[in-house]
Amino acid sequence: MTTIADVANAAGVSISTVSYVMSGKRTISQDTKERVERAIAELRYSPHASARSLASRSTSVIGLQAPLRSGVDVHVVMEIVTGVVREAREHAYDILLLTGDDAGLTLAARASRVDALLVMDVESDDPRLGTLAQLDMPSVLIGLPAGAESVYCVDFDFEAAGRLAVERLVALGHSRIALFGAPAEVLARHTSYADRLVRGFLTACDAHGVDGTVHPVPSNAEATAVVDGVLAEAPGITGILFHNEGALPHVAARLVDGRDVIALCPADVAQSVAGLADSIDVPAEDIGVAATRAVLGLLGGEEQAHVQLLPPKLNSQA
Repeated sequence: MTTIADVANAAGVSISTVSYVMSGKRTISQDTKERVERAIAELRYSPHASARSLASRSTSVIGLQAPLRSGVDVHVVMEIVTGVVREAREHAYDILLLTGDDAGLTLAARASRVDALLVMDVESDDPRLGTLAQLDMPSVLIGLPAGAESVYCVDFDFEAAGRLAVERLVALGHSRIALFGAPAEVLARHTSYADRLVRGFLTACDAHGVDGTVHPVPSNAEATAVVDGVLAEAPGITGILFHNEGALPHVAARLVDGRDVIALCPADVAQSVAGLADSIDVPAEDIGVAATRAVLGLLGGEEQAHVQLLPPKLNSQA
């Protein structure tokens, strides 16, 4: 059985340093902390039996992994986090925010710092599924990867939202439409929500016989050049689905000039932009609330659906 001494030897530190990393009682340099966390994960170290028995008592803490990778919309992330925190506090739980990689999940679970885990920024082929399976701890993903039947997932139904937007644009008479969406790096990582939105959009375009194209957009003022370039090369695009909260305020005036635009974003963002044809609300706080309820249900031994998707709703400006 792996001991704390084995971890210390693998990480090249003292046993007390490993203990401090696990307990969080002292400040440890980031480099040392990462070495210890890697060693814990690689050796699959767990506290010894008596410590595990002591730690089996509830911590009343839920771990929330929200890795802040490039291209992530922090505004939406924080709205989801707000929903998680609000619902957790309603049930006397606190939240431990984890911003690192798999090692952070493993450390939080094996050191018995948390009772359950919520995992954000989920990819379609997410490597954390294997880690969560090994940890054998109540866990819920805020996202929908492939193989979702083996895990618990809560999210907004982005695929249905893509279909709904196309159906609305077709009803408005458009035959050439475009999706301006997530930044290129988000699409390259195959982040779950972006993949599903694209799939729903293109599937619906094909079903309705309309010309649909997908264009990644930076989440800042640089989006204006991208949008201008696309519309200059394809002036026949008259219907647009726009899903990039960071870019929308910068490009809204360009988009609505003679076109019908549906914005997929939180309601407060849509309300701040004039000239939209319609909007589809991304209920970010509600996603956080639903995910927290699911993980609390698992902690309480309640039966849960493996996949819970919040349905999209079109808010027509007509």
